[in-house]
Amino acid sequence: MNRLWKALRIALTAIVATVAIAYIGVLGYLYVNQRQMLFEAKPGHETPDIHGLDIQDIAIATPDGETLQAWYEPPLPGKPVILFLHGQGGTLELGKWRYVRMHKEGVGYLALAYRGYSGSTGHPTEQGLLIDGLAAYDWLKDHGFRNQDIVIHGHSLGTGVATYVATKRPAHALILEAPFTAASDVASERYPFVPVSLLMHDRFESRVRIKDVHMPLLVIHGTRDSVIPFADGKRLFSMANDPKTFVAMPNSEHNTLTRDGAYPHYWRFLGLKDEDVDPQLVISSPPAPVPGSDRQH
Repeated sequence: MNRLWKALRIALTAIVATVAIAYIGVLGYLYVNQRQMLFEAKPGHETPDIHGLDIQDIAIATPDGETLQAWYEPPLPGKPVILFLHGQGGTLELGKWRYVRMHKEGVGYLALAYRGYSGSTGHPTEQGLLIDGLAAYDWLKDHGFRNQDIVIHGHSLGTGVATYVATKRPAHALILEAPFTAASDVASERYPFVPVSLLMHDRFESRVRIKDVHMPLLVIHGTRDSVIPFADGKRLFSMANDPKTFVAMPNSEHNTLTRDGAYPHYWRFLGLKDEDVDPQLVISSPPAPVPGSDRQH
């Protein structure tokens, strides 16, 4: 019997050791590769060639020495310009259907490629992307746009950048499309067995920063989002200051909001068009101020 118990103890110890080694190995892999997993950058200069659009391919210098590629189309008189900040796997080209919608409405846009993405230099980190977002905003100001001319719009990972920019720079409004409360929260939900709070470098804690945003806010989220849970967008919205609007897009996935009709909600929120939208989708809707007609460019 003693031999049996001894053999069982040895076997149990071996199993525990194997599991522990495997767990440490998984943690090590996630720690070392976390930035490759978070930032799905696709480097390589992109040339704007979208039929009917007069896109300018520009370069933006950052204060820490990087050069960022961005696509820009100026607005028509009386229309705002949107600073668009893409998601983790975004490229300038992938935003083409957004540009078409903005162009048709006469809305200008500055679509930014973060460092390490598209034709931008450097390597992506949270701190780097925050610097990039501010540099893009400042480029607009340097080119004659007033605070009230600028709308900050982030999608997915870009909502973390957009929220930060909105705490540092005044603007007409902030649009958060499929936002998280924090990138670290999404990681914790996805990997509940990992001590994310100890290991994650780039947390993008929008739930902390949103309290310092003081401008009209629109949050829009798909109810079937399998990347960032719908509940995360609602939680972030609940933490935000007024005035704010939340739009629930039924059956929309993480990357289908544009296709499924997000832009009519944007135009209505910004006071550009009295779009016919389903009021049942809007949880709370204090209107943003109507953009002025005396914009300077």
